[in-house]
Amino acid sequence: MKPKEWNRLSQEHREILEKYLSEYPVKVGQIAKELNVKIKVSGMPTGISGQIKNEESGYIIRVNRYEARERQRFTIAHELAHFMLHKKLIDISAEGITDNVLYRSGAPENTEYEANRLAAEIVMPTSQIEETLRENFNKTVTEETIENLAERFQVSKAAMEIRLSNFS
Repeated sequence: MKPKEWNRLSQEHREILEKYLSEYPVKVGQIAKELNVKIKVSGMPTGISGQIKNEESGYIIRVNRYEARERQRFTIAHELAHFMLHKKLIDISAEGITDNVLYRSGAPENTEYEANRLAAEIVMPTSQIEETLRENFNKTVTEETIENLAERFQVSKAAMEIRLSNFS
């Protein structure tokens, strides 16, 4: 079951996402490209994971180059979720939305929860997780299952553990 935020997306955004959510790892860079959002891997201060900002050249996501690749993928998905759900918040701030390592930005807490839920669906689509659990692991979640799924979806073990806790 997709998160409730899915229903708030425009038809165009849902169609773009649907093109990529059927295979893993989900190509977050391609999603950004189709949404006309640029991604820049940048040196950022410790504790800052990412930022999305509307600049003269368009929307740009900056991702901390010093974080693990799996973390960067989730950060991109998180910032894309902000783009699709909270564009007005991005546009009213000269700094856009900057998220720390706990995906806190100073925006209202529910704004971050919404972005996290949609980001999880982007990088770990419900249908793909369910299918892989059923076909490859007999719906059994073990430490080995978590590690295997995290590797397949190119996310951290912690992110996959959290995601799987929503399936029980």
